[in-house]
Amino acid sequence: MSADLAIAGGPCFAGGRIVEAGPARLTLDAAGLDILPGLIDVHGDAFERALSPRPGVTVPLPIALAELEAQLLAAGITTAFLAVTLSWEAGLRSNATYIALRDALRARPRDAVPDLQLHVRFEAHNLAALDQICADIEAGDVRMLSFNDHTPSILRKLPDAGAVAKFVDRTGQSYAAFKDDAERAAAIDPAAIAAGRQRLGAAATAAGIPLASHDDSTLEERAAFRALGATISEFPTTPEVARDAIAAGEPTVMGAPNVVRGGSHTGWHGAEALVQQNLCAVLCSDYHYPSMLQSIYKIARNGSATFGDAQALVTRNAAALARLSDRGTLNIGQRGDAILVAPGEVPRVVATICAGRLAYLAPGAVGRLK
Repeated sequence: MSADLAIAGGPCFAGGRIVEAGPARLTLDAAGLDILPGLIDVHGDAFERALSPRPGVTVPLPIALAELEAQLLAAGITTAFLAVTLSWEAGLRSNATYIALRDALRARPRDAVPDLQLHVRFEAHNLAALDQICADIEAGDVRMLSFNDHTPSILRKLPDAGAVAKFVDRTGQSYAAFKDDAERAAAIDPAAIAAGRQRLGAAATAAGIPLASHDDSTLEERAAFRALGATISEFPTTPEVARDAIAAGEPTVMGAPNVVRGGSHTGWHGAEALVQQNLCAVLCSDYHYPSMLQSIYKIARNGSATFGDAQALVTRNAAALARLSDRGTLNIGQRGDAILVAPGEVPRVVATICAGRLAYLAPGAVGRLK
């Protein structure tokens, strides 16, 4: 029986899976290219720019999702967790936007590519949405959850309209309306916020989905979130916190753009330095999808890790963190996700195979089809 697709000198694909080598209906010539598993992005919020290309401006969701799918496949990302911030804010990070995106993903055809999942970053002060998110976790709509709390930093800047302009812009509100919403959030009883976190942790644990804390800045914060069931530390702000998490068997997640840019845009420590110290388990796209692929090659070029270990940061390790045992490698029986990459100073995706189907072919690469 012939396979649906094969990579010459690499894996074959049939029925959406990687299968034993054999004749295929279509073959891709991989001469001079690297063959990698499809990239797995456990935390990416660049999709917000597809939804809202300018502050306060939105495009119809079906158009935004079509554009997002194309971006992801061209970046070699075959599984993407859309890191939706569910906040008390209006506009882009509101409950209404979350529900619209949730419903759009529910309605996607089962064979649509790439695989899109919801990673909800729940803002601690957004207790009005607590019932909704717990129900969605139980229903299986949410596949990853993070504890977020950006409200204190917003409140510190709130007296200066210019300092919060970017937050105001994404809500589509006036400064006065945003200020009112922020002050209402600030007035919420801390005990209610703590109870909400307890409830969220219990819901995620019961559903068996990964649970993360976000921007842990102290060992005490990491311990508090660990007590709530958060076994992942996203963007730990100090090496000490990262070391504590790794020592406890808890994977740490850092942003691939941090690697590509040579440092954090917030002035925190560099992700590549954590990779060198084995304190970073997974790299994610954070806010820039193409950085995932570029980070592999930069880390290997710099000798910060072997190519195989650098690749694992965005494939095998990411799959393990997301509890997806069916992908992350090119082993037989795994989901049929693979990419062909032209190495070089700026590595480029030549082809993306997703669920065993040729989902993206770079311009000029048609001659590789046989």
